[in-house]
Amino acid sequence: MSKELRFFVKAWEATVRKTHIGGKKRANPLFTTMSVVPADDEPGETYHTEKVLANGDFYTGQWANSYAHGQGKYLWADGCMYVGEWQKGKTAGKGKFSWPSGATYEGDFKNGFMDGKGTYTGSFGETYRGSWVMNLRYGQGTKSFVNGDHYEGEWRRGLQDGQGRYQWKNGNHYIGQWRNGMIHGSGTMIWSNGNRYDGSWEEGLPKGNGTFRWADGSFYVGVWSKESKDQMGTYYPAGSSGGHVDWDPQEVFAVDLNDCKVCPVETISIFPSQKMLNWPGMEGEFMNKPPIYKNGSEGNVRPRRSSDARSSNFSRGSNCDSTLDGNVGLEGSFASNRFRVQPMKKQGVTISKGHKNYDLMLNLQLGIRHSVGRPAPTTSLDLKTSAFDPREKVWTKFPPEGSKYTPPHQSSDFKWKDYCPVVFRTLRKLFKVDPADYMISLCGNDALRELSSPGKSGSFFYLTNDDRYMIKTMKKAEVKVLLRMLPAYYNHVRAFENTLVTKFFGLHCVKLTGPTQKKVRFVIMGNLFCSEYGIHRRFDLKGSSLGRTTNKPAAEIDATTTLKDLDLNYIFRLQKVWFQEFCRQVDRDCDFLEQERIMDYSLLIGLHFREASCNDPLATPDRSGVRTPTGNGDPDNEGAPRVSKGEMDRLLSDPNRWASIRLGINMPAWAEKTVRKTDCEAQLVGEPTGELYDVILFFGIIDILQDYDISKKLEHAYKSFQYDPTIISAVDPKQYSRRFRAFIFRVFVEDT
Repeated sequence: MSKELRFFVKAWEATVRKTHIGGKKRANPLFTTMSVVPADDEPGETYHTEKVLANGDFYTGQWANSYAHGQGKYLWADGCMYVGEWQKGKTAGKGKFSWPSGATYEGDFKNGFMDGKGTYTGSFGETYRGSWVMNLRYGQGTKSFVNGDHYEGEWRRGLQDGQGRYQWKNGNHYIGQWRNGMIHGSGTMIWSNGNRYDGSWEEGLPKGNGTFRWADGSFYVGVWSKESKDQMGTYYPAGSSGGHVDWDPQEVFAVDLNDCKVCPVETISIFPSQKMLNWPGMEGEFMNKPPIYKNGSEGNVRPRRSSDARSSNFSRGSNCDSTLDGNVGLEGSFASNRFRVQPMKKQGVTISKGHKNYDLMLNLQLGIRHSVGRPAPTTSLDLKTSAFDPREKVWTKFPPEGSKYTPPHQSSDFKWKDYCPVVFRTLRKLFKVDPADYMISLCGNDALRELSSPGKSGSFFYLTNDDRYMIKTMKKAEVKVLLRMLPAYYNHVRAFENTLVTKFFGLHCVKLTGPTQKKVRFVIMGNLFCSEYGIHRRFDLKGSSLGRTTNKPAAEIDATTTLKDLDLNYIFRLQKVWFQEFCRQVDRDCDFLEQERIMDYSLLIGLHFREASCNDPLATPDRSGVRTPTGNGDPDNEGAPRVSKGEMDRLLSDPNRWASIRLGINMPAWAEKTVRKTDCEAQLVGEPTGELYDVILFFGIIDILQDYDISKKLEHAYKSFQYDPTIISAVDPKQYSRRFRAFIFRVFVEDT
């Protein structure tokens, strides 16, 4: 190294050091680092080097082939610095990242992300020690704030979420449940003067049943609300009639809680994964650029033991040229190293004038607009038992000429029924559905789309134009099941924000006038696959094998085809914390369905293969900024949104993108291809091959309205004479739940 260069580097390091205040930090991973690589892909001879890169960045440390490998230091021209372990040009292992502001992170890195155990020290001295997942605080951790406050407990998506304890500098403290960075759920607030509140909280305030106790022994028991008109309760003095007889419960909101403000979590200006690396010949790559995995048969591969104790092989490629074939799925062969995906069309047929169900669509939209727009008092999440009464329904007549409560319309005369309107209005509030957006999606100028063929049950499905909501026609028996289980369903989705069961937003009925008096009952649900990511493959999984295959030639299978258990040729590897949360939630949901005597449900899975987007050369931006493939201009043939390679990398390094990840929504994972034994036709889960694909997953539990009634019992008895009772779908709810879980926990495994 020349004297001039050495002097330049030392001067630069001295300048950077001045801006860096001492502090430590750690991290946690998305996809765990793969420990096995093919022999021909091992890094070459490692040696020490110092490089001044084209854009002014500087690297010093170990080097192999054409990238950093081992211990090394990278200095960016803007003053950011990373010192620690590298693996094939990416930060992986133990390391320390420093910002020009003086903030530091020291701990685990994975694929460019702060991921694992780590400590972050902010520029003003605030610290967080604990678990990280892809730049976000996730898991157990402790946070010390600049003002002296302290939090210890669970985190999710970068915010306090779960069970935790918050200690204020003034001595007050709270122990209980949190959600999205706010006190929410059951918990106890204890003031330094000895007063305390035990009960329910909602978005940082007492809401629902609770008890306030004074240090002198007196207490107040009742229903709490910020709105005084919704609050009621009884005061009990401590042994005498004196004290707080005239006490107003609103004092807790106006006075006591003023000293209990939760400090916001500071934002990180730029994450390590968002920093660009400028290695020679690979300028402008993000630190978190994902590796691409090739077919394991291309090189000598050592076996890797997967988390379910089965042997697995894989090899890692070094560039983006090795990608998937378009027919991801049934054949098990890959004819090309490019991922060719057929253009994805919007599902269904637009219901326009002249369509046989055009009048029905108008009736639905008129009724929904009336139901949602009808003035209603603000309701608490604590509903009265009477709200769930199956007889709690509202009939409204819709004459064509209009009435005092309904507008004139061009459809035929009909009657509209709302089932349990207060419950479903509260469910929409619980699911954070804005009433105006809900009405626009369902009742706007855009028509609904009818899916081309009804489901096996005979129900018809309709999609809103923006794909947010799905409308399903229902049998009377299904309506009865939903109304019967509605109280338990409400309590379940309220208790578990990450539940995988279907979200229901409304239950209605249209009764046509005339000689037929036809009734059409339907439920409004959330569409699991509403996303900017195009769904390339979808699977409906029950855990049974009888009849669980798609009877379609491989050439006819496209992105809209729903494949079944025996068509499945992947297992899905989830990062540890997400896998643990997935297992817990599947157990909770299955327990709930088993208690309600529900069976025949399934896990619907949608896969977005990242390489399908990365290699799309025909991507053009739409109004939302997300890239979509070019088409022939026919709106019915417009493709589902897909993002380009550069856009995808920016999305994956965007902290807001990761903050939007929920269990079953936008979840990054590895899909490992499997192959079934030829002599075992009913093998549900094949053997892993080592071919790994970078995917975004969407999944949820659907078809939860089939109880184990007499028809299902007869079906079970009849089929048991012909087939093995363990492989048929119609079985007792307890057996169904046990079999479903066992199967799902083989399909989803922890990425170790």
